[in-house]
Amino acid sequence: MDEIKFGVFLPFYSFRNTESDSLFNRILSITQECERLGYYSVLLDDHLMFNNMPILECWTTLSALSSATEKIRLGTMVTCNGFRNPALLAKMAATVDNISDGRLELAIGAGVQQNEHNAYGFPFPSTKARIEKLNEAVEIIKKLWTHEKASYYGKHHTILDAVCEPKPVQKPHPPITIGGGGEKLTMKVTAQHADRYDWGYLSTIDTYKHKLKVLENNCDTVGRSFEDIEKSCWPAGQIFIGKDKKELKKKMVQWLPKGVSLEDFMKTSFVGTPEDFIKQLQQYLNLNVTHFMLFFGDIPDIEGVRVFAENVVHQINN
Repeated sequence: MDEIKFGVFLPFYSFRNTESDSLFNRILSITQECERLGYYSVLLDDHLMFNNMPILECWTTLSALSSATEKIRLGTMVTCNGFRNPALLAKMAATVDNISDGRLELAIGAGVQQNEHNAYGFPFPSTKARIEKLNEAVEIIKKLWTHEKASYYGKHHTILDAVCEPKPVQKPHPPITIGGGGEKLTMKVTAQHADRYDWGYLSTIDTYKHKLKVLENNCDTVGRSFEDIEKSCWPAGQIFIGKDKKELKKKMVQWLPKGVSLEDFMKTSFVGTPEDFIKQLQQYLNLNVTHFMLFFGDIPDIEGVRVFAENVVHQINN
């Protein structure tokens, strides 16, 4: 069996209680620990503002992280297409891939947060138009990464004899993940362009199987092999893991948010031991899923990250 990949998601809201002047160092220390523990990747979200919370811009942060790590892959989950011109994004991504010596993971989506677009002065057209722009953006990015000179004449974007040098280190190009599970529009872009998909957390295995079938049908429509796209999933909304039942019971007191019932908390959160989680993963492994996205709810505390690596990742891959 191929090695199963585990990526750790570090969203801005995990650091809501972190002081601005120590924010990057906290992200860096967790990334370096994930590298030491043998995780496949660390992924940052792409947001510009949320109330007055301090948030670091993801691409400049990735550039800094790439210079302070050696093996772990780094990327976005997911880049908002509406925030950057796609030709510029292609250049930024190629630069990070060079700085990191070929460790970039590019995940990109159409964008969903209208308030951020409005606040920063970015257009926020209809869903259909945003997904059209996403499709054009990925085509432009691929052209710039693989052609000596690239021209493109689309409905929303145009480039003329654009040069992107140096090219990305990874050949033919860094892996591209398309974010979004919309079945009428987004899934068509995924079928055409994705090396991997990101549908976010789906609450049941049956929903996940349904999405797989929709994607397979779209691949048939565009004439692409369904097997060319790596299967990926979020096996839980949030992960709270303890070495044993005794430790779980002790930690639940600090994990359970105020005003939230245990029943509601458990609807989107996995709370259990390594043995419990391996059982949870097995239903996806049976579907040949090889890439798992993990969001540890106790970050910036990294005890859960360590317990999972030492007792789940190690056991599955050995």
